[in-house]
Amino acid sequence: MVATRSLVLLSIVGVLGAAARDVPANVLSFYNSLKTGGACSNPLETGFRDTDGGPDTFSYCGDHLADFGIVYITGEGGALANMDIDCDGAQAGEGRCGNSDDIQSQTAFKDVVASYGAGIDDLDANIHPFVVFGNDGSAPGWTNFDPQEFGIEPLSLMAVVCGDQLIYGVWGDTNGDDDPDPLVGEASLSLATACFGNSMTGDNGHGEEDVLYIGFTGAGAVPGADGADWAAASFAAFESSIAALGDQLVAKIGGTGGGTTTTTTGTGSGEEVPGSTGGCSWDGHCAGAPCGDENDCSDDLVCKRGLCAA
Repeated sequence: MVATRSLVLLSIVGVLGAAARDVPANVLSFYNSLKTGGACSNPLETGFRDTDGGPDTFSYCGDHLADFGIVYITGEGGALANMDIDCDGAQAGEGRCGNSDDIQSQTAFKDVVASYGAGIDDLDANIHPFVVFGNDGSAPGWTNFDPQEFGIEPLSLMAVVCGDQLIYGVWGDTNGDDDPDPLVGEASLSLATACFGNSMTGDNGHGEEDVLYIGFTGAGAVPGADGADWAAASFAAFESSIAALGDQLVAKIGGTGGGTTTTTTGTGSGEEVPGSTGGCSWDGHCAGAPCGDENDCSDDLVCKRGLCAA
């Protein structure tokens, strides 16, 4: 038990020691445009809440799927989302996760993590900054959303604007139907601590709806086995290992757009393919490209809500 407590303490010290990253001007401008009431005109799926019993007005927004290659969570009237705490995965309810009454023994992509051969079996909420993104439930009338239908891949990089800073993480888990309502707005304890400090625990998150969660499409957004320090002993070590890829991806936001992304998996670098989100044979007609019908989409993609999707 002494060794376990030491590891948890080390990971928390790593969070506290991590240097805050200022929000780049282009991302800050995008964030402010949403906060000042920019409504989502192309919700990929809507009807979510960010707290049980709250308004079901939150959406996964696809307004910039084709030009910036992103999907993000937004509400109405300038609301974004809050941040609940996810303690699922490899950690065993130690430290500040110890007061959570909703810990699952594994994350959604445990098998992918293990396949990387980094010596870990799953993500650790005390170390890995991961976002809960997507909803998967079988309860009657449950609202689901699968980001993979729109080109976002498991363990791909995500950017989170929170507490006046920009944090990089990965898409590491999904929301199930163990809550009364389909929810959005949740991240691992390490990510929440980097955003808002040590007041974050397994049972105490951030209630203000001012957090922006951004997912990126395409294979080039996936660090892969060699593009991240999956076996890192601290938040700071892991987050810094994906920073270069994060900087590359957020640079697309608010710029000339074009849905440009890289097509090389595993290193976070590669040649850019204008007008494509990667992973298809017809450039400009990949997941996220605008469409009128399935004939406008590459390969086996279909036309959903005016955008090519799986």
